[in-house]
Amino acid sequence: MVDDNVKADSKNRNKYLQLLLKITITIACLWYISKKIDFKQLSETLFHAKWSMLAYGVLLYMTSKVFASVRLNIYFRNINIHLPELTNLKLYWLGLFYNLFLPGSISGDAYKVIRLTKQFGVPYKKTTAAVLLDRVTGLLGLSFVLAIYAVLALNNNFYVAALLATGISYFIIKKWFPDFVPGFWSTFFWGLVVQLFANSSAYAIMFALGITQDFNKYIFIFLVASIAAVLPLTLGGLGAREVVFLELSKYFGLDQHTSVLIGFLIYITVVISSAGGIFYIFVDPLRTSKKNEIKPA
Repeated sequence: MVDDNVKADSKNRNKYLQLLLKITITIACLWYISKKIDFKQLSETLFHAKWSMLAYGVLLYMTSKVFASVRLNIYFRNINIHLPELTNLKLYWLGLFYNLFLPGSISGDAYKVIRLTKQFGVPYKKTTAAVLLDRVTGLLGLSFVLAIYAVLALNNNFYVAALLATGISYFIIKKWFPDFVPGFWSTFFWGLVVQLFANSSAYAIMFALGITQDFNKYIFIFLVASIAAVLPLTLGGLGAREVVFLELSKYFGLDQHTSVLIGFLIYITVVISSAGGIFYIFVDPLRTSKKNEIKPA
């Protein structure tokens, strides 16, 4: 019992230290940006933005998350968890809320793993693998689109690396996660669809700010910033995304103020989209899903 308490205390201490580190890095990134940007110019650009187009960008981003939940549900079905799409979408949205708003508490991925393991009796390793592989598939889709824009913006051959990464991922899944092989290509397709709508959201933000050129460069920066935001370094990607926009805008000779504003508006879009998940803290998304919903594979 003493050993268990020590382990629990150590785990909690590490969790809070990680949260403190994220807060520190986030503040450092924002401080760095504040030294490079004229906030008066930033506010003037935002004041003249087309708000209807910004709202459309939020809608497009939320649509991308609907398709992301469909992608995840394919992996759930691979391990014999058959959730109705609407139920899965509610659970997915609650996970988005946890990931963004409760960084020091349980993560959205961990919540889904714990709930589904308990409710459906599926081994913990399988539910964990489903959630993690969904992340991998999402990054594969992002890397493919990134490779396309790398050709357009940098005129290089990044697509070779994207093809290689896809082949390696398929081999790893076939070798160590055979349960998920049937869902690999369909989830890969949905990963591309998700990224298509996420890119469309970024285009809407650019149109709202009056950008009429250099779209390929801006989208390339957006995709690199999306990878930076996924890394568990800052709170919800805040700061990391904007630093990428700032530094790469220098490289491409783009307006730095507009680029940073795009980064901030993308973060606001993520916040607005994820906030809806708070509803499912009070209304359990799995309250009608019973273990007997599991069907034979």
